[in-house]
Amino acid sequence: MANRGPSYGLSREVQEKIEQKYDPDLEQRLVDWIIAQCGGNLEKPQPGKQNFQKWLMDGTVSVCSIRPLHVHSKILCRLINSLYPRGKEPIKKIPESQMAFKQMEKISQFLQAAEAYGVTTTDVFQTVDLWEGKDMAAVQRTLMALGSLAVTKDDGQYRGDRDWFHRKAQGYRREFTDEQLRQGQSLIGLQMGSNRGASQSGMTGYGMHRQIM
Repeated sequence: MANRGPSYGLSREVQEKIEQKYDPDLEQRLVDWIIAQCGGNLEKPQPGKQNFQKWLMDGTVSVCSIRPLHVHSKILCRLINSLYPRGKEPIKKIPESQMAFKQMEKISQFLQAAEAYGVTTTDVFQTVDLWEGKDMAAVQRTLMALGSLAVTKDDGQYRGDRDWFHRKAQGYRREFTDEQLRQGQSLIGLQMGSNRGASQSGMTGYGMHRQIM
């Protein structure tokens, strides 16, 4: 994990505001979900933002009878793979090297796969947010979006308590019969104006004399 020096002045104020957005309660929910979702024997980290960061960065998994695991496999890569059926995992090979650029590559692989899964760009954290711990609240936001998508898809791949995440709003598509469509075409919408009300009935035409009684 990268070492980062203390922040000073304005950068410190910004960092403090970012850190205030971090949710300790949400952290525990995300840990519970990741452990359930990965389906392996993951060791639960101690509470705290830095422990959560280190767990996501360096978490190791023990042998699992369902899927072969490698020591030092990145938890995030395993998380996104677990949301796909066997054989269709987006990350085919998880780098095992502990070199810094390989570790960052794992994070990038997860982020790309998360977007492909449906997480919007605005909900995806930056690599440095996790690697340097710059914005762990953004990491939480990405994981929340991922969990919500998994629950919403309801494709049998989600594991864990469904109440941990809210379902994303789905578009409601209405179907109309041909007869209903024809009837709709004969109606005049209010935004088009009314065919009743004021008219020229009783009005004197332009250029004609008015009769004074």
